Amino acid sequence: MCGLLLLALALFGVRTAVAADDITLRPIKISPHVYYFQGTAGMASVANKGFMSNAGFVVTKDGVVVFDALATPVLGNAMLKAIKRITPLPVKRVIISHYHADHFYGLQAFKAQGAEVWAHENGRAALNSDLTQERLKQRRTDLAPWVNEKTQLIPADRWLDFKDGKVMPFEMGGMHFRIIDSSGAHSAEDIMLYVEEDKVLFAGDLFFTGRIPFVGEANSKVWLEALDRMLEMKPALVVPGHGKMSTQPMQDMQLTRDYLIFLRQKMGEAVADMVPFEEAYAKVDWARFAKYPAFEQANRLNAYGTYILMEKESLEKR
Repeated sequence: MCGLLLLALALFGVRTAVAADDITLRPIKISPHVYYFQGTAGMASVANKGFMSNAGFVVTKDGVVVFDALATPVLGNAMLKAIKRITPLPVKRVIISHYHADHFYGLQAFKAQGAEVWAHENGRAALNSDLTQERLKQRRTDLAPWVNEKTQLIPADRWLDFKDGKVMPFEMGGMHFRIIDSSGAHSAEDIMLYVEEDKVLFAGDLFFTGRIPFVGEANSKVWLEALDRMLEMKPALVVPGHGKMSTQPMQDMQLTRDYLIFLRQKMGEAVADMVPFEEAYAKVDWARFAKYPAFEQANRLNAYGTYILMEKESLEKR
């Protein structure tokens, strides 16, 4: 019996390992040089294997530039395999939009292949924070085997300093890129990537299509200003952090804008009237947004974070 039990456990372990590697990603080509991977709607789960955010890549004559690395090392490896089906050129650079789990856990697969990682300098603090460590512990439980004890949190090789301006240009293989500093909006370390020749903007989590954004402790006032700056580049296509690629940025970003404005209005009114959060939350009619994916998981946290923000803004006015 013991021998049979050990054999069964060994076979289970093999099946689990195989399952954890059995992910095939299919890149979507959206312009002559740009592809992206579209995750499913909603929050990360075992059912979607953590694939609920977007990432993309740009093929140049000298190598590949990747934007974000998805939510697990397995997904990062699947990205590499998918890129190799498109081009034999190596991934030379990975640019991380921000250090939230669903956008950078795949980095260790790229580092193993020798790619250089770039991220906003504010990502240092985010990466080393207690919250990031707690999230890793939680995901090792909730997203096993996709996130496990071998999952590593990879720092940037180059922490980008934007003190001299909000845009950092670079060139690779005849392609021209602009990294846009949008820090302090969705997170302390937000950046976007614009591909000039193809007029494609990778917006990270500053732009969601078809689902409720995760706001949390974000500064929605700065976020709304960042959305306005997106349109200054007049991108033909925008790849959001979550949801389908947009061919109509002005129209598609309206959900994110409307939701942020609504949160600020309702929570701002509650703060002005000194209504406690729980009471204020219960009084709001959320029907306008309740039909969208991620509402149940994110809305209360978003509202609470906005309530705290509006309290802070109110105190600053005094």
